Amino acid sequence: MISEPIILLLMLGMFALGVFVFKIPAGVSLMMAAVIGALAGGEGLAIRHLVEGGFGFMEAILIIATAMIFMKIAEKTGVLSTISYWMIKKLYRWPALLFIVIGIFIMFPGMLTGLSSACILTTGALVIPALLAMGMPKIAAGSFIALLAVLGEIAPPICIPVMIIGGGVDMPYIGFGWPLFIASVPLAIIISLIFRYKYMHDFEIDVVLDKLPKPVFKKHGIKLFVPVIFVIGYLVLENTIPEHVFHLGVPLIFMIGAILGLWTGERFKVIPTVRSAIRTAMPVISILVGVGMFLQILTLTGVRGWISVYSLRLPEEIKYLAAFIMPFFGSAYAAASVIGVPLVYVFSTKNAIVVTAALSLMASVGDLMPPPSMLFAYAAQMIKEKNHFKLLRFSFVFIGMILIVGLLIIIFAKPIANLIF
Repeated sequence: MISEPIILLLMLGMFALGVFVFKIPAGVSLMMAAVIGALAGGEGLAIRHLVEGGFGFMEAILIIATAMIFMKIAEKTGVLSTISYWMIKKLYRWPALLFIVIGIFIMFPGMLTGLSSACILTTGALVIPALLAMGMPKIAAGSFIALLAVLGEIAPPICIPVMIIGGGVDMPYIGFGWPLFIASVPLAIIISLIFRYKYMHDFEIDVVLDKLPKPVFKKHGIKLFVPVIFVIGYLVLENTIPEHVFHLGVPLIFMIGAILGLWTGERFKVIPTVRSAIRTAMPVISILVGVGMFLQILTLTGVRGWISVYSLRLPEEIKYLAAFIMPFFGSAYAAASVIGVPLVYVFSTKNAIVVTAALSLMASVGDLMPPPSMLFAYAAQMIKEKNHFKLLRFSFVFIGMILIVGLLIIIFAKPIANLIF
C-alpha cells in the first residue's frame, strides 16, 4: 500500500496540474484529486465515499444558492440601488465617513452569502460609476471593490471558508462572530480611509448622482425594504436569542426574503433572475462538492490522521510560513480545504476559533491571486480595463497588509480569545 505522504502528494499534484496546467476549474480539479487519492490508497473508485463527501457541505451549498437568489432579487427590485443613491447623497459632505460606509456596503452581499463574487457583481457594480465620477483613478476603483469583496467574504454572519475548515476538523460553526468581525471590519475601515485620502479628489455631487441608478422609494414606499429587513432581522434574532424565535435555518430565511421581494419593488422576470443567480453561484458550489470529496478521501486513506500527527511536530517558524502559502491556491475555498484544515492542527496550542478566522482571512486572498485572479477579472470588466493584472500589481501592498493582519491574529490568538470570549 502507498504511504500517506505519497497519497497526499499525488492528490496535491493532481489538483495543481488541473488548475495551473490544464486550466480545469478548481472544483473539478479537487474531484479528480479525490479520485486519484482513492485509487492510490487502494480503495478503488470509492464511489460511496465520493458521493458522501460531495454532500458533506450541503448546508453551505444551500446557503450560497439561496443567498445568491435573494441578492439577485434585491438587486432587481431596486432596493440596493436606492440604498447606494441615498448613501452618497446624504454622506458626501463627510468623505471619510462616506468611504467607510461605501466599503461596508460593498461587503454587504458577502456578509450574507459568503461569496466574494457576489460583492463585485451587485454592490460593487453599483458604486463603481460613483467612484469614477468622484475622480478616483479606474485602477484604484477596481482594486478597491475587489479588496472589499474579499473582506466581505470573511465578515460575519456567513463565512464559507470557516465552514470548510470547520467541516474538516469537526468544529461547529458557533462563536465565530467576533473573531470574523475583528479579522475583517477594522481592515475594511483602514483600506477605505487609505483610498479616500490617497485617491479621491473634490467632486460635484450632482455629477456623481447622475451616474447612479435612480432610487425607487417614492414609487414603492417602505415595503421596498421589507425583504432586507426581514432577512437581516431574522438572522440577528436566530444568532442572539435563538430560544425566543422559531428556528427557520439560514437557507429558508433567504428564500422567504426572496419570495417577499417578488411583490415589494420593481417588476422583473423571476425565472431568468433565479437562473442567473444559480449560474453565478455554480463555480463555488462545484468547489464545495470537490472539497467534500477531497476531505472524505483524505480521511478514508488515513492521510488526514497523518497530517494531524505530523503537523504537531513542525518547527514554530515553518508553521507560520505555511500560512502564507494559502493564497497561492487561486481560490479561498480550495486553500481553506487543502491547507486550512491541517493548519488548524498545526496551531492546536492556540484558540481554534480565532485561528480558523485568521486562516480564513488569509485563504480569502486566494480569490485575488493568479492564475484566475477572479475578483480582479470581474473588477477589470467593470472599469473597462483589458489587463486585470494591472489591478493585481496595484494591490500588492494591500494584499500584504491583509496577510500580515491574519498572521498577527494567529500569533496573538490567545489574548484575542481572552478579550472577546
